[in-house]
Amino acid sequence: MRVGRLSALALLLFVALASFGRDARADAFTDALAGFAKDSYSDTIAAVEKLAALGDPRAAPVLRALGEGNLYVRKSDQAVVFVREQDGKTLGTEAASGKALGEIKTDEFDKVRVNNRVRGAVQAALGTFNLVHPDPKTRIDAARALFQSPDAGNIPLLEKSLEKETDPAAKSAKELALAASRLMSDKPEVRLAGIAHLKTVAIPEVRNLLLRVAGQAEKGSPLHTAATEAIASMDSQIRLARNAEIFFQGLSLGSVLLLAAIGLAITFGVMGVINMAHGEMVMLGAYTTFVVQQIIRGWMPELMEVSVLIAVPMAFVVSGAVGVGLERGVIRHLYGRPIETLLMTWGVSMILQQAVRLAFGSTNREVTSPSWMSGTMEIMSGIALTQNRVVIILFGLIVFGLVVLVTKKTWFGLQMRAVTQNRAMAASMGIRTGRIDAMTFGLGSGIAGMAGVALAQIDNVSPNLGQGYIVDSFMVVVFGGVGNLLGLLLGSSILGVVNKFLEPFAGAVLGKIFVLVAIIVFIQFRPRGLFALKGRAAEA
Repeated sequence: MRVGRLSALALLLFVALASFGRDARADAFTDALAGFAKDSYSDTIAAVEKLAALGDPRAAPVLRALGEGNLYVRKSDQAVVFVREQDGKTLGTEAASGKALGEIKTDEFDKVRVNNRVRGAVQAALGTFNLVHPDPKTRIDAARALFQSPDAGNIPLLEKSLEKETDPAAKSAKELALAASRLMSDKPEVRLAGIAHLKTVAIPEVRNLLLRVAGQAEKGSPLHTAATEAIASMDSQIRLARNAEIFFQGLSLGSVLLLAAIGLAITFGVMGVINMAHGEMVMLGAYTTFVVQQIIRGWMPELMEVSVLIAVPMAFVVSGAVGVGLERGVIRHLYGRPIETLLMTWGVSMILQQAVRLAFGSTNREVTSPSWMSGTMEIMSGIALTQNRVVIILFGLIVFGLVVLVTKKTWFGLQMRAVTQNRAMAASMGIRTGRIDAMTFGLGSGIAGMAGVALAQIDNVSPNLGQGYIVDSFMVVVFGGVGNLLGLLLGSSILGVVNKFLEPFAGAVLGKIFVLVAIIVFIQFRPRGLFALKGRAAEA
C-alpha cells in the first residue's frame, strides 16, 4: 500500500513539474512578445532575439509576420496579433494562444514598425530555426544566410546544430558559416580557428572576409599573418579553379564543334563535297527539337523530361532525309566541280533559312531543358560545371564512338571506304556507288541534325543558328586532318580550349581571328592537318 502511495505521489510530482515547465515556457514566450508592444526598434530587436533564444516553434510564424510587416499590437490589451489578407478580408490570429480572431479592424491595432536593422534581426532569427529544419535544402539555405551575415553570437548555435547534422552538403554549409562567424569573435584563438577552415574554401566571398580581417588586424600580428597567408593560398586555388573552369568551357565548346564537324568531316573529308548548307542541317535539328517538344507538351506532357532524347533520332531522320534529297537532287551532278558545288550549297542554305523563317518566323524559339540537364555540379571547391555542358560533352563522345563503329565495323562503312579510295574499282566489284554516296551524305547530314539537338540546349534556336558554327567546323576538319576522325576529336578539343583561354585577353571575335591565323600558319607546314591520311585514301 505504501509503495502505491509513493508511486502516486511521484506521478503527481512529475505532472506538476511538467506543468510548471510548460507554464514557464509559456510565460517566457509571453514576456518576449511583450517587447513588440513598445514603440522602439531596439525593443523590437530585443524581442526578436528573446524569441530566437527560446527555440519555441510558435515563434517562427510571429517572426515571419514581423518580417513581412503583418505583426500588430491590439490597443485595448497590448496582445500581439499577426494578420493575413484572405478573400478581401483582414483576418487576425493571437500570437500567444494561436486563437483565430476572424475578421478584424486594423484601426483597433498598432502595426509593429520595422526597419533594416529589424529585418536583419528577423532574418538571423529565422535562420536559427531553419538550421534544424527537417528539409536539408532549408538547412543549407539557413547556413548560407548566416554566412552572408556572420556574427559571433551564432557560434554556439552552429556548433550545436553541427553535432546532429547528417547531410554532407548541409554540414559543409554550416561549417563555412561557423568559420565566418568565428572571424567576428573577440578572441584571437577563435578567429585563428576560423581562418584555418576558410583558407581551404577558395571562393570570392570568403576571400573578401579574409581581406577585411587582414585590414583590421595589426600588421605583424599572428592574426594578420594567418589571414595574409590564407589569402595568398586562396588566390592560388582561385586561379587554379578559374583555369579549370576555362578548360572545361573549352572542352564543352570543343564538344559542340565536334558535333557540328563530324557530319562535315564525312561529307567534306570523305566525299570531297564543300557543303555550305551543313550549318542549316544543324539548324533543322534544332527546330526538330522545338517541334517535338511542342507536340509532347500538347499531347503527352508527362514525357517532357525525355523529350530531348526523343528529339535526337527524329532530328537525325529529318536532317538526314534533307541531306539525301540534296545529294540525289543536285550534288550528284556536280561531283568533281567544287566551285559549282560550293555556290549551289550556299544557295540551298539561303533557301532553307528562308523556308524556316516562313514556317516558324524570324524570332528565336524556346527549347526547354529537362531537369537532369539543368543546374550545376561541383566537382571540387570553387569548380562548378553546368550539367547541360557535361551532358553535351558525353553526347559528343557517344556520337563520335558510334560514327567510328559504323565506319569501321559495318558493311556500309566498308563500302563507303571502298568508294572513297577507288570509286571505279568499287563499282566493278558490284558496289552501288550512287546509293553509297546518298547514304554517306545522309549520315553526315543526320549527325549535323543531332548536333542541332545539343545546340538547342545552349544557344538560341533561330534560322541563323548554323551560320555561327560552319566556319569553325571547317577549321576543325582542316586542322585535324581531312577525313581523319581521331584528328577531328583532337582538333575540336584543342580549338575549343584555345578559344576559351584567348577570350579573356583578346575578346571572342579577336580570339577567333588569332585562331584562324594560327591555323593558316600551321597548314603551311602541315598541309594535311594533324593526322594526314596515308595510302590510296590520301592519293585520291
